[in-house]
Amino acid sequence: MKLRLIVAAAFLLCLVRVASAHRLDEYLQATIISVDKDHIQASMRMIPGVAVFSSVIASIDTNGDGIISDAEQRAYAQRVLGDLSLTVDGKSVLPKLVSVDFPQIELMREGLGEIHIEFTADLPHGSHNRRLILQKNHQKQNAAYLINCLVPRDPDIRIVAQNRNERQSFYQLDYVQAGGSLARPFANGGQTSADR
Repeated sequence: MKLRLIVAAAFLLCLVRVASAHRLDEYLQATIISVDKDHIQASMRMIPGVAVFSSVIASIDTNGDGIISDAEQRAYAQRVLGDLSLTVDGKSVLPKLVSVDFPQIELMREGLGEIHIEFTADLPHGSHNRRLILQKNHQKQNAAYLINCLVPRDPDIRIVAQNRNERQSFYQLDYVQAGGSLARPFANGGQTSADR
């Protein structure tokens, strides 16, 4: 449990350093994943930079009234989730929105406001050796992606490997569950789809 908290704190400190300055020409989209036996939970922090604010806000405030209504917040969060591709052991998994929280528009205009989206996804039954793949495509023309996984709370789940492409729009998590072996659990020796 302590290791999980340390990893989470270190990741959040990195994000605080990144987010403490005014974002400029990127749309930072940072995701933290937590794996359990039958589901995953994920938290996204999204910070539009000053130079990309107008295009981001136009996709959120669809009626252009300068106010982000609850309906617009939920609709935007659903679009973000729709731009995710999530598979576990080769099977598509549907992310479900848990919550969304938006900052004041003025903070976003200054590159400081953070959109928070929480989602979960039920996992299909599988073997001891599991592979989760998350691909992010939301506003990819100006996005800066970050993805990481927390140390599992369940002692029967062990992370084997995390692999990402350079942009971190592709993320692969290999893990064993319920007593699986850690020795070369995957036929390709840990090579990612992004590396092929």
